[in-house]
Amino acid sequence: MGKIKDWHQIKGPRGSWLSGNLKEFQKDPLLFLTQLSNVYGDVAKFRFGPFQKVYHVSNPDLIKEILVSKQKNFIKSKDLNVLKDVVGEGLLTSEKEMHLKQRRLIQPAFKKTHITQYAQDMIDVTANYISDWEDGREYLMSKEMMNVTLGIITKTMFSMDFKEGSEAIGQPIETYMKLAVKRMRAIVRLPLWLPTKNNKSYKKSIHILEQTLTNIIEDRRKSDERNEDLLGMLMKARSEVDGLRMSNQQLMDELMTIFLAGHETTANALTWTLFLISQHPIVMKKLNEEINEVIGDRNIQPDDFSKLTYTQNVFWESLRLFPPAYVIGRQVDSDVEIGDYVFKKGEMILISPYVVHRSPLYFEDPTSFIPERFEKDLLKTLPSFAFFPFGGGPRVCIGNHFAVMEAVLVLVSIFQRYHLTLAPDHHDVKPQPLITLRPKQGIRMIVTKK
Repeated sequence: MGKIKDWHQIKGPRGSWLSGNLKEFQKDPLLFLTQLSNVYGDVAKFRFGPFQKVYHVSNPDLIKEILVSKQKNFIKSKDLNVLKDVVGEGLLTSEKEMHLKQRRLIQPAFKKTHITQYAQDMIDVTANYISDWEDGREYLMSKEMMNVTLGIITKTMFSMDFKEGSEAIGQPIETYMKLAVKRMRAIVRLPLWLPTKNNKSYKKSIHILEQTLTNIIEDRRKSDERNEDLLGMLMKARSEVDGLRMSNQQLMDELMTIFLAGHETTANALTWTLFLISQHPIVMKKLNEEINEVIGDRNIQPDDFSKLTYTQNVFWESLRLFPPAYVIGRQVDSDVEIGDYVFKKGEMILISPYVVHRSPLYFEDPTSFIPERFEKDLLKTLPSFAFFPFGGGPRVCIGNHFAVMEAVLVLVSIFQRYHLTLAPDHHDVKPQPLITLRPKQGIRMIVTKK
């Protein structure tokens, strides 16, 4: 081990006295973090504002210490407190014992056996939605994928049909997400009691979401029906410690967390995957060959998932290039040594799967879309945190298996029936890093029936 380095020994860009490096980060977070890694290596320092010290960590072994072996020395970054306005103390924002208790309560709902039960819903919702696509018509595919994943999450969570769920939850979720990003990135966060236009829209969207979920929970408590959807499972769940069930507020926080995390992220991942496939005819050909070989002309079944290995690799490669959770933030809760570095209480750590996934240290030809790289147990040859699209450690995404199964079944449902091409007059496709990584201005595609 070398000499322990702290803030004063670690290198990074100077930035201005008042805003630090916040403006460069806000302008293009992906470019800023990539350049930090290229210029300064494993750990670089910078500032948000005059006082907030931040480190960018891009070494997989150090990332593993932060997210796994020494995770008790960290809490989620303060930025995420903005999300508490709508997800309360859900899994995304809760800390320490509260997080552990809730995680244990919720985990059974995401076991592989239960996810397989949801697979048929994923297939049915997708088939129903895309059956309305018209031959030769152009669609904003980013919006279409939002609608499909919204339909799947409302069906698997609440046993609601697509139209019902979309009208109740779709629009307020979209409004909330856009305004939450503005609040997270603001140097000065205006108090919500100020009657600004954004504050009014923000509070209104939260009110609609809370009221909708309250009604769904109350109706279910009064009902004699015993649904095996996510809501039904969470309502039955009892704590191992005290045997208590979740209160209405806890239920609401967890449902909102699953909803936000499970709908937006998968939709963006699917949109990126459709775009990448459209740009690589050989990948599209191999994908179609696998679908014909495994499924043929019959309807897709949940059991097909495990046989669709090339389709799974296509999705993994899409997650490598465009991970929806493109940055992970942690705040140091108590002084800690990580490798040859010491981080002090109150300092902030940023870890970017986007940056690490595109590093030539771990991936050959790292910016190219090559699904075949995931064959022959690639991940066993890499450090464990060279590829981590779902995070890691005790806070690894609880719905990771759900998301992968959903994405693969949606992709196969689409390509079994349609051929997709990018609109001929399409704008340059660039990533837009909001709460998740979206394609800026969306992706427009022409749908052709097979």
